[in-house]
Amino acid sequence: MTHEKKARLIAAVGSRIVRLLILTLRLRVEDRGGAFQLPMVRPLLWAFWHNRLLIVPYLFEHYFPRRPGAALTSASKDGELLAAFIECFGVGAVRGSSSRGGARALVEMKRRVEAGSMMAITPDGPRGPRYHLNPGLVKLAQITGGIIMPVRIEYSRYWELKSWDAFRIPRPFSKVTVVFDTPQTVRETADEESFEGERARLEQWLLADQTTTHDAD
Repeated sequence: MTHEKKARLIAAVGSRIVRLLILTLRLRVEDRGGAFQLPMVRPLLWAFWHNRLLIVPYLFEHYFPRRPGAALTSASKDGELLAAFIECFGVGAVRGSSSRGGARALVEMKRRVEAGSMMAITPDGPRGPRYHLNPGLVKLAQITGGIIMPVRIEYSRYWELKSWDAFRIPRPFSKVTVVFDTPQTVRETADEESFEGERARLEQWLLADQTTTHDAD
């Protein structure tokens, strides 16, 4: 069995397990940023931390079934598995990262955004550091005119893996709060120093969801 076929098989099984888990969750969604409004005046770029991504494909599928969506995944073997997983929920995958295929991925994301897709990005992925906003999201917003919408996800109870991102899995029957927060326009920058200032500003803004405490096992 090729690695691609193996990844698709694992993703198919995994997506079914995640769907069963989600059926047990008490999901509360708050739309502060107008994510559900149509038509979209400007492209929406979803931003959420890597350790919260488990239920995001379901959010695309369940709440935005008639809107095209895509997500950035790495060009690694792990990225291939993630790409196969999100495709089980009808979310397209753009393969690439800062270390492999980054420029090509940026061009493809730009094409999809301009065609009307919402784009989902974990700004600290695929390898961290955790809760550090890498520059790709800022660049994408600047070249597309898209606005960044934080998708803030909190689990009342969860398991936390011993991975670089401390990946979180909500425990069955826990409460899950999803907030589509107020979008943020990214400023144009003229040099490396001003770009870094904008990146740091957006990072602090996205970090606003790290203040709450919940039960981890």
